[in-house]
Amino acid sequence: MIDLLGQLSRWLSEYYTPMSLMLMATILVVYGDIINKHFKLLLAPCHFIIRTTLFVLLCAFGYGALTLYGAPFVLHIIKYLPWYLQGIGFVMAFIILGILAERRRYI
Repeated sequence: MIDLLGQLSRWLSEYYTPMSLMLMATILVVYGDIINKHFKLLLAPCHFIIRTTLFVLLCAFGYGALTLYGAPFVLHIIKYLPWYLQGIGFVMAFIILGILAERRRYI
């Protein structure tokens, strides 16, 4: 079994960086509406122009920064797994996110 998991990890190892970026982007898609809702509540008393400007900044720079700096963090977490479990770790993370998206009625 370890050989099979090791083979999967070897096949996917060159794609770990793009996969961590995809995983972070998927997390933001599934949970971005929660972030937006809290941000909207926080900015509700502000003037329209301030709310609009800050929302654009959140979307352009906030989500961009979360993606840019979150992806290496996701990869760092996966790298804590033993080498033969890293490939299945990515696969399971995507499956879990798919289940969570289904529960939030995204699928």
